[in-house]
Amino acid sequence: MSEIKRNLIQQGTIQQILETALIEEVVNEFVPLKRRGVNLLGNCPFHNEKTPSFTVSPAKGIYKCFGCGAAGNSVKFLMEHEQYSYPEALKYLAKKYHIHIEEKEQTPEQIQATTERDSLLHVSEFAKDYFVQTLWEDSKGKAIGLSYLHERGITDSLIKKFELGYSIDEWTAFTDYAQTNSYPLQSLEKTGLTIVKENNKLFDRFKGRIMFPIHNLSGRVIGFGGRILKTEKSSAKYLNSPESDIYNKSKVLYGIYFAKQEILKSDNCFLVEGYTDVISLHQSGIENVVASSGTSLTIDQIKLIKRFTPNITILYDGDSAGIKASFRGIDMILEQGMNVKIVLFPEGEDPDSYARSHPAHEVEEFLKNKADDFIRFKTKLLKEEAANDPIKRGGLIKEIVQSISIIPDEIMRSVYVQECSLLLDIPEQTLVNDLNKRLKSVQREVQSNYQEFTQNQVSPAPPQPIVKKGGKTPLEYQEENLIRLLLQFGNQSFEYRYKENEEADYSYIDVNVAGFIIEQLEDDSLGFANPNFQFIYDIYRKGMEEQALPTHHTFINHANAEIVQIAADFLSSPYSLSENWMKKEKIHVITEEELLLKAVNNSVLSFKQRKLEQEIHELQNELKEAADADKEKVLIVILKKEKILL
Repeated sequence: MSEIKRNLIQQGTIQQILETALIEEVVNEFVPLKRRGVNLLGNCPFHNEKTPSFTVSPAKGIYKCFGCGAAGNSVKFLMEHEQYSYPEALKYLAKKYHIHIEEKEQTPEQIQATTERDSLLHVSEFAKDYFVQTLWEDSKGKAIGLSYLHERGITDSLIKKFELGYSIDEWTAFTDYAQTNSYPLQSLEKTGLTIVKENNKLFDRFKGRIMFPIHNLSGRVIGFGGRILKTEKSSAKYLNSPESDIYNKSKVLYGIYFAKQEILKSDNCFLVEGYTDVISLHQSGIENVVASSGTSLTIDQIKLIKRFTPNITILYDGDSAGIKASFRGIDMILEQGMNVKIVLFPEGEDPDSYARSHPAHEVEEFLKNKADDFIRFKTKLLKEEAANDPIKRGGLIKEIVQSISIIPDEIMRSVYVQECSLLLDIPEQTLVNDLNKRLKSVQREVQSNYQEFTQNQVSPAPPQPIVKKGGKTPLEYQEENLIRLLLQFGNQSFEYRYKENEEADYSYIDVNVAGFIIEQLEDDSLGFANPNFQFIYDIYRKGMEEQALPTHHTFINHANAEIVQIAADFLSSPYSLSENWMKKEKIHVITEEELLLKAVNNSVLSFKQRKLEQEIHELQNELKEAADADKEKVLIVILKKEKILL
């Protein structure tokens, strides 16, 4: 384990990564996608939406959300979704596609620029490697840690898969080793690996514990869980990393990295409580399982599962008190429109112990046969407690109706009402009436909150004149349109008609779109106010000079995230023309591509017009402020500009 080395990835390697990475494969690891025509569609991971608007185009190598505007290539997706730096995203893709990374050493200034988050991730990865190495190679690690895992029946292959480790029972063993390898104490403290007391005394947080690395969706280690092997009452059995810039326990599920593909495949996610539950079920061949790691289930964790499936099966031991304590969390799942089932293990058993004491096929059959719908399960559980007590029975009915009322789907609510009516032996209409009261009460509360909110708002400012849709000036709009045409059709040609003189016949030549735009703008020495647009334009202009025009991939795979965003925005469309128009209806719809000459020529002329209008406006402002002696000069310029427009 050597100290951190900071290197830059060679440009040739970057190009190979970008050319190899398939946008649909990268995105599908995090967002379930369904085919729609030539593109793929899913729910956007960057904002909460119920109707999919997140589109992936394999042909163009881009993603685009038409709800929130997020767009880019594979690298940008990883940077935004996983909060990776640019080099981290490239390394992730290189690892995925088995591309050897060639690097060159960074300068001290570049090293200094490394983000704090990047530093914490490096420290966590280093710690994981240290704990793994200790488990397998250190005498104490093998004698204590590895033997414990073997005693619990965990195989070597699973120990390696989950990257389990051991922190030896010494006060500063890890901290000393990390500092020896140039890891700063500040980073060690921020990750929670090292605890610093007021007297500057240091000690390892996880000393004497089996280490369970916590991975994020992309497999990066962001925190740890540690199980103590001593029987000291003063020490917690399990200890987790504290919150940090990279670890937020309310947004993480243990095992999600190893489970996500199987969750997609099986369209179901098993939810358990602890680390060993996850590992033992994996050993039984059940891999679509995650753990809340002893924390109460949160909205963020639920949404994390919802990315991959709308179906959750929660596994409980025989503790009814613990089950009832979790009802609030289950109601939160129902609020998200998800389906919840419950599996109750026999008394004295939990997922870990049951999986270790039964063959894999029996575990699988048990989970399949014992899964019960949550509403039905809750009704049966509370019904047993209520027995013949009318007060408890009334409370039971109200609690069941409360759970049904938060289900967003009206049809599902109706189905549950019918079923509960039979289970509770109570008229269906009684349940319907109570349900409607609750729904109306919620509606009134929402309206009341809204009215209170609007009343407390400051009176709005007088309406401002609308300049252009989206708040853009006419010139900004025309700049966008020209860059869009360059990106979409820059390499295409159209037939251009011209005359050498008035008497001559028309001649026809093939004109390149990029060449036409560049020639028209260069003749009048016109440029773009938007620096990113000017950057793209300059690349096309240089390409024309070198007779090697760029393609849209030049910008989609650019290192500048803003350029990638622009390219993805202009190359995407929320609409596509159905093939049925021509195949079935025999209707030909004229596209912009078929009218390139008109589209490009009109855009160039509009751009020139808006450019001149802006100059005249600026000169008019100058005229207002100019001294009398200068007014004549300015006025002459304005008249010249207006003459040009006419």
